[in-house]
Order: sequence, then C-alpha cells, then structure tokens
Amino acid sequence: MAGALGSGTASFYRVLNNRDELLDRMVDAVLGEHIPPEPSGEWRTDLAAVARNRRTMLNAHPWLGTQLAGRPAIGANALTHYERALAAAGGYADDPTTNSSAVETILAYVLGATVRELAERQVRQRSGLTDVQWHASVAPYVQEVLDSGAYPRLNRMVREADDLDPDRRFERGLCCVLDGLTAQMP
Repeated sequence: MAGALGSGTASFYRVLNNRDELLDRMVDAVLGEHIPPEPSGEWRTDLAAVARNRRTMLNAHPWLGTQLAGRPAIGANALTHYERALAAAGGYADDPTTNSSAVETILAYVLGATVRELAERQVRQRSGLTDVQWHASVAPYVQEVLDSGAYPRLNRMVREADDLDPDRRFERGLCCVLDGLTAQMP
C-alpha cells in the first residue's frame, strides 16, 4: 500500500503510532464506505439488511474479516455500524441484552459464511483454474473418499444435495439463523 502511495513503508508511522493504529483506521475507513441502511422497523428485514451489507463489505475487502474477528472495532464508523445493527434488532425484544445477542448471532453467521466463501474463491484463484477445471481436478480425490464408504452422509450430500451458488447458500443460512432467532423471541 505504501508503494502505491509513493511512500516508504515506515512513513506511515510518522503520523500513526503503530501498525495496529493503521489497521484500526483502515477498518474504520472501510466500515464508513458500507454504512447499513436505516432500519424500517421490521426486525427480521432489518437484520437481514445488516447481514447482506456486512457480507458485501467483506467480499469487497477480503482482508477485513480477520481484522474484525481479531480486534475490537471502536472507530466512529464501527460504532455507527453497531448502532444501526442494534436499531435493526429494536423490534426483536425490549431487552438490550437479547437484542445485542441477536446482532452478535447475525454478525457471527455472516463472518463465518463469508470467510468460507472467500476461502473457496481464493483456493480457486490460486490454482489458476476455471471453476470447471478446478472441480475436475479434485473429482478423483472426492470420488476416492466417497467410494471408501467411510462417509455415508457426505456421500449422500455430494450425490443428492443441490449445489447452491454462494448467494443462495448465504441466503438459505441467513434464513435459518433468522428462523432460529424467531423461535427464541422473548
């Protein structure tokens, strides 16, 4: 990044105290580019919008997931994100602890689902193969595993389950999480 700006790597530290401060500012800058929409008052719709917004942001900035998972984000934009998420959960319960738990559940799902999505994409990109070529390259190994008989449920899943694209897989999981929150509503 420093080279792209025509600067030396250590030059940033004349303005910033350390690498952590640089990362904090980078995280907050990205969060500022992706502020969630104002809530409508329908908690389920609003939390889904928060989830989709977070997924879009993580897909646009693949480095961000590890930063959000590994450090508290407390910049102004991070606080705006959390405020909007709590407002989205406002119709879920009157209890702030319950609403905070609902938000954390949604954000944890998004992070996990998106990290998996990004990891799959990165493996394919590193291989230099198209999706069809990549699937063909791993097919013999998968077939060997399935033929072993050691994984009957995996065998059934590979042979019978729909191969959902990342968007459909995300939406299906999000619906499951929202249904779970609905079942736990106070």
